[in-house]
Amino acid sequence: MNRSPIFSSGLELGSFVVTSNVLHHSWAAISELYGEIHEPPSWDSPVRFRTFQQPNCTIIAFVTWPPCTKEHLQGQGRGDLVSSSALKETFPLFEFLCTKTNPRFSINKPAIDLFVSVRGVLNFLKSQISNKPLIITGHSLGGSVASLFTLWLLDKINLATTKRPLCITFGSPLIGDDGLQEAILQYSAWNSCFLHVVSDRDPVPRVLISPYNPTAPELASPTNEYKPFGTFLLYSELGCACLEDPESVLVLLVATYSEGSGFDYKDIFQQLNGNVICKDSTKVDEWIAQPLQAGIITQLGAIGLGRLQQLQQQSIDMNTLIRQTERRERKWLIRRREVYDSNVLSEMKVYMAQLEWYKKCCEDEEIGYYDRFKNAFDSSDIKAQGFKKSLTCYWIDMVDEVEKKPQRNGAAFTTRWLFAGTNYRRMIEPLDIAEYYRDGKTDYMAKGRSKHYTQLEKWLSEDEKPASRPNNSKKQNLAGGLTENSCFWAYVEEARISCNVLSNGESNDMDKHKRSLIVFEADVMGMLNNYAVSPEIFLNRSSFMKWWKEYLEIIRKGIMGPSHTSPFTEFMQNRQYRQYAPGCL
Repeated sequence: MNRSPIFSSGLELGSFVVTSNVLHHSWAAISELYGEIHEPPSWDSPVRFRTFQQPNCTIIAFVTWPPCTKEHLQGQGRGDLVSSSALKETFPLFEFLCTKTNPRFSINKPAIDLFVSVRGVLNFLKSQISNKPLIITGHSLGGSVASLFTLWLLDKINLATTKRPLCITFGSPLIGDDGLQEAILQYSAWNSCFLHVVSDRDPVPRVLISPYNPTAPELASPTNEYKPFGTFLLYSELGCACLEDPESVLVLLVATYSEGSGFDYKDIFQQLNGNVICKDSTKVDEWIAQPLQAGIITQLGAIGLGRLQQLQQQSIDMNTLIRQTERRERKWLIRRREVYDSNVLSEMKVYMAQLEWYKKCCEDEEIGYYDRFKNAFDSSDIKAQGFKKSLTCYWIDMVDEVEKKPQRNGAAFTTRWLFAGTNYRRMIEPLDIAEYYRDGKTDYMAKGRSKHYTQLEKWLSEDEKPASRPNNSKKQNLAGGLTENSCFWAYVEEARISCNVLSNGESNDMDKHKRSLIVFEADVMGMLNNYAVSPEIFLNRSSFMKWWKEYLEIIRKGIMGPSHTSPFTEFMQNRQYRQYAPGCL
């Protein structure tokens, strides 16, 4: 598949954020809240908060009393982390972030302590949310509280009916370890909810970052327990740029720090707007043909790393910094594009359409696509094998991505994705079963079934409401439908094995095989009554009809007991199945 060039749009995104006035409104709310603090709050409640109802949005702002902030940031234990296992016992509000693949995370203790102090008003703040866009903002440690409140809120609100909030922090320190970072990064819709504004002169966002050696040949990330997430708007007097790759953010937070005085976030907006409107474009050598590298060079210049004096002070090699930032950005952008590449999704839809056509052609030849694929007659079956392999690789990755996401009680796909995954499972798993039994194997359910099929089926069962009667739409769409139980053909194969064992008397446990056949025929009758099985099973050359002939033979021999009969055997012997496809049972 052809890939389009990779671009870095951080400069343009930064300019867009600046000119949208969202930063101005957020900081105005913070400034007003600071202006209301006339006396120190109690140490039991060091956080101030307020809801601002604007014409076009709702803003919830958090700040902390400056002496309290200083105490938390400079005091002993400022970098202490609280593990998710400890939080589960004392403050279980973030347990939903734990998943099977990422079972542990840690959060900065001072940030958690401040958030605990507002625990009693969380539901009140949630009640202030309306249909308008929601901005949650905070400065310094107030930004840490804002980030934790946003995470809590993302788990509580119904994102199907409510807009996702946007959390904007100013000069906020990092709040968690790589476990917290991974939990949020695995759910890109959540990661995009965080925008962190950081000035090159603000030490607070860097206070929990361990130093690293900028003279190393590979500008590795600082060895650090704390990891960033979300989008970072890095700002200098020369301009600004947005970055999302966590490793690049960590390196550049250290590399861009410039000690100085007279810094205040309230002054940045006018200066940023001026830089956006009347900016000096960073010169890029004409020989640089790669758009990603060119974009990175302009961003580094905008956030202050083009200044020779600063580079000399920190002993930073600019070429090395460019090269390493490009590598990290490329890896990050490719990762994002692989998950959301619409071309890949479109190609998967084409593969499904090809297999639906393959299924129809097989039925026209009086053999179902299951048996046609199992026997592998010609080149069309080989093509179907290729489509099956591509779809399976795609959905294994999709299921794996969903399992990594923060979720409560196994919340899975949205309805649209679950519908597509269910169609895939019902179309493709029978082909896996065909290959499995073609190779002479037995007991597919216990030994051969892929876990991603099991997970897709589990999510569907959690999402569906049980039906009390057959759905008329099923009757009308039987001809092109898929069998609802994607393991149906595995049960058919096991039933044929049982018939063979009973016919030859090769087992010491004949009753076990008899019971399994009685259970199978009852299950099939139940599926038929609910129109839950495709009519292709009744094609003359299908494995199901071969099983029925074998089963009928052992019934006639009396192996199933004297005068064995059931609703299913009557249904088949009277050839009522001919009325099944038209939906006339």
